[in-house]
Formats: sequence, C-alpha cells, structure tokens
Amino acid sequence: MPFGTPGGDVQTQAMLQCLINFAVFGMNPQHAVEAPRFATFSFPSSFAPFEYRPNLLQLEGRIERNTGDALAERGHDVQWWADRAWPAGSVCMIHHDLGSGIKSAGAYFRRTAYAVGW
Repeated sequence: MPFGTPGGDVQTQAMLQCLINFAVFGMNPQHAVEAPRFATFSFPSSFAPFEYRPNLLQLEGRIERNTGDALAERGHDVQWWADRAWPAGSVCMIHHDLGSGIKSAGAYFRRTAYAVGW
C-alpha cells in the first residue's frame, strides 16, 4: 500500500495517523485520509532555525472541543487549525487487496489531489 504526503515535520505524523485509520480502525483509504488530524511540535523542528515549541499540540477544527479541553487540562498547549487545514497534510494512498485483486484509493483535497480508477 503506497501512501504519502508533501510536508515537513507533520508529514510523518499525518502518514502514521492515516495508516492507523486504515489498519487499526478499518477505514477505507478515502475515509482514512479524510479523518481529522493533529500534530505535536514538542521536538525541535527539522528546519533552521530549529524552532522548539514544547507541549504545542495543534488539532483540526473537526476534532471535538471537549477533547482539546481535556488535553489542555493535561498540560498541552492546544491550538486549533481550521477545518481541513493544509498544514495537516494531504495524504494519498492506494490499497491493493491481494485476496480479491481490488484496488482502492484515497486522496485528500487539502491540496490538489485526486484518486481515480478504471
């Protein structure tokens, strides 16, 4: 199952969340890439000047506010992205079911991306 997204430090976080959505929560590729996301910035950035924002946790607006409130109570600096914000990653994935031979795909429209088939 190839999948990926453009991006920097949120890239691997977005990809992992989509993989978990698919493999653990049983979502199809399209639902897996469309699910709301979050990102943590508690480690130094990979890019100069290597900004460090301990406890910063950004959540997409589609995540319930009470979830953000509970995380803030646990010490996170919760900040909200707008719904479907492009910094959350625009993951695309293709799954090939080896048993049935059926391919399914998902592409998220945070950036220009399409999943088409024949």
